[in-house]
Amino acid sequence: MIRETGYVADPLARRMQQQRNKILGVFTYESVFPSTSADFYHPFLGGIEECAEEVGCDLLLFTSAPVFHGRRQVFHENNRLRLADGCLLLGRRIPSEELSRLVREGYPFVSVGRRDDADGPVPYVGADYVTATATLAEQAIALGHRRLAFIGPGTGAESSADRLKGFHSVTDGPHLQARGDVLGELLERGITAAFTEDLADAAALAEAAAARGLSVPGDLSLVALGDPSRPVPGDSDYSGFHIPRKQMGRQAVELLETILSGTTAETQRLLPCEPVKGKTLAAPGGI
Repeated sequence: MIRETGYVADPLARRMQQQRNKILGVFTYESVFPSTSADFYHPFLGGIEECAEEVGCDLLLFTSAPVFHGRRQVFHENNRLRLADGCLLLGRRIPSEELSRLVREGYPFVSVGRRDDADGPVPYVGADYVTATATLAEQAIALGHRRLAFIGPGTGAESSADRLKGFHSVTDGPHLQARGDVLGELLERGITAAFTEDLADAAALAEAAAARGLSVPGDLSLVALGDPSRPVPGDSDYSGFHIPRKQMGRQAVELLETILSGTTAETQRLLPCEPVKGKTLAAPGGI
């Protein structure tokens, strides 16, 4: 039965019932340690560490989780979840079955990033991608753009779906994937402003445009919906927004603390993204 449920005894909690260990677990679904200052996950982790220090908690990084079918799993026969008072979950995609089990078993946790695919409400601190993307689309239209396109997955992770939702709340522009000759397709459709889910895709489009003798933003405006998740060459100042990554990490710890102390009924937060004016969004050529 123990092997089936993945339960492990918590010697500290069993010895000191009603008391806390002041240990917060951190489980990452991607390999994010060690992390350089330029890494996408570094601000999240910095915010988590900073706030944990302020509230007097130690962090326990769960690194023994095995990988099954290319995915790490928090539940396994040797999991040590209950050594911590609660856990912070970090990753682009978190299996819905694991979220549902955490909710069902009442284990205290907070997801860094909005989640909606569990059997019950998931505590989270996320970024308001819907509003941020919609605001940028409205700005593009106000500048005179009439043909806009969204480039990126747009599905799968909630962060992708939220960006596409924000885009389509303002325009019915096409949703394209960042593969093949996507620039050629944009030009065929007469697109004058492209919204890329990943800044790295905006950089790739800018490079492809330059190779064809096109200018950004003169011939094509580019909007980056967040920070790069992979290295980006060059130092172009892209228009778009920054994800409040450090604040998401900080507030995830704060929220977990209030859940553990039973002092809040609010378990879901969305933080505003920081607008970046940049130099890649301007009125379309000829206007």
